[in-house]
This record gives sequence, C-alpha cells and structure tokens, in this order.
Amino acid sequence: MTPQHSEPGSSTYDDLADIQQLLARYAVAMTQGDTHRVLAVFTPDGSYSAFGDTYRLDDFPALIAAAPKGLFMTGTPVVEFAEDGGTATGTQPLCFVEHAAHAMRIGYYNDTYRRTADGWRLHTRAMTFIRRNGAHDSGRPHAFERTRT
Repeated sequence: MTPQHSEPGSSTYDDLADIQQLLARYAVAMTQGDTHRVLAVFTPDGSYSAFGDTYRLDDFPALIAAAPKGLFMTGTPVVEFAEDGGTATGTQPLCFVEHAAHAMRIGYYNDTYRRTADGWRLHTRAMTFIRRNGAHDSGRPHAFERTRT
C-alpha cells in the first residue's frame, strides 16, 4: 500500500522522484565504471544477486571490474511503498548494450529500498535476464571468483 505522506514534508511523489534519481545514478555509474558511485546508492548491508549468487558490497569492486562494459539503459521503475514509510519494493527494466560488439542483454531488476539518513538507498537488487526463448532466469553461474578471507 502507498501512503499519502511517508514523513512530514515529504510526499509519495517526492519519494518516488528520489528513488528514480537513485536508480538513474546507479545506471550512469555502471555505464561509466564508477565503482564508488555504484556503492553509494546501496545501504551498507546491501547486496546484488545474479548468476546464481548474492554479492555483498565488499565484492562489488571486483565484480564491476570483471563485468562487461557498455551502456546500462534502464526504464522507469514500478515502485510500491510500504505503510511504514521507510521501505519500498520495485521492478525496473534494463537493456544493457556491450560497448564493442553492441550485443544486448535484456531483463529487469527486482529491488528493495530503504530510507536512510542520506535518503533512499537500494538494499537489495536482483537481476532477472530475459532469454531469446522467452525464459526468465537469474543468469548462469560465471567465472567471477570472490576473494575470501
């Protein structure tokens, strides 16, 4: 359910605009390979799920470095706010175009958001790929290896 006002002086429209800008910052930072700005859109305990695994923030620098480079084109998210005014969920379409061959990957993100002292942040982001045969899946495990301590 979407509240009319999630905090004093803030409307649902303000919150929606803030989340849309947050997601735009993610897409631009990924396109530009700016790991620090990607990390900044997540909560400190945030995670990204794809390729049969879930990655925590400390995995992001190596994960982003290993990822294909190109353009992250995202669509307008569908966002639903929880009654508590401090959390929300959403789905955002994605079309990724690899820079060299212009090969595409399409799909969508399923997200959870949290309001923090610094504004709205992604808490979880899970990728679903849409295959040429119409199947939807979270991707095939790949060669990215995390350093474990």
